[in-house]
Amino acid sequence: MAGARGHAGGYRLTSGSDLPPLLLDDEEAVAIAVALRTTAGGLARIEESALRALAALEQVPPRRLHGQVTALRTSLAGITWEERGPRVDPAVLAGLAVACRDHEIVTFDYTTRDGTTGSRRAEPCHLVDSGGLWYLLARATGKEAWRLFRLDRIAGVTPTGRRVAPRPVPGDDPAAFVATRLSAAPTRYRAVATVHASADRVRARSRGLGTRLQPIDERTCRVDACDDCLPRIVQTLAGLDMDYTLDADPDVLTHRRAAAHRDLHAVGS
Repeated sequence: MAGARGHAGGYRLTSGSDLPPLLLDDEEAVAIAVALRTTAGGLARIEESALRALAALEQVPPRRLHGQVTALRTSLAGITWEERGPRVDPAVLAGLAVACRDHEIVTFDYTTRDGTTGSRRAEPCHLVDSGGLWYLLARATGKEAWRLFRLDRIAGVTPTGRRVAPRPVPGDDPAAFVATRLSAAPTRYRAVATVHASADRVRARSRGLGTRLQPIDERTCRVDACDDCLPRIVQTLAGLDMDYTLDADPDVLTHRRAAAHRDLHAVGS
């Protein structure tokens, strides 16, 4: 708490070693309770912390809100679907978010697709969530090139103390830029669906596609289902629940036909 004397003086909260009390209105308190109850998608070791925070929040609301917050605890539930890969360490996500905000160069260890681990030095610019996978969009120092790093493959984020000027992303749209880069990134299997519905309609019914969903026109859109795992490709396509045309590798088509045959057999057709 900092104070100033005089007619224009007063008190104000300042940053310190402890978190100050938070002032929330009714809607903000309920919104935080919902967020805490449904958090942790794609993040490791954060569920326990979120539940502790929710328990603390449940102890302090006024009587008019207590029933709503308690109802959230007893009514909300989550379904854990198959994960696309290792979950992200919250410390990595938080550290990179700060580096993006402060435009600070960091170093970290990165494991590539073939399992090779090495040190990287980069200028973090943006964090982008695409279909349940978090990516760091950064400039590789010394190479003057844009790079994408999967956060679940990053460890040991260390700030260097060196700050740089903000880097404008080509097109001024980080999500679109990442989507373009991902569409050209190598995967074991190729699968691209042209969906006969607008991108907004598909996004409303198939959440989690992120940058893999791109509009073509007002009536069609494209979903990039490329992956290293055949069952995940089938899962992505099945989640569309709309008519689509599939352009894919032979192995993908074979696996998709087999899955469709099992579905038909299950319903007696």
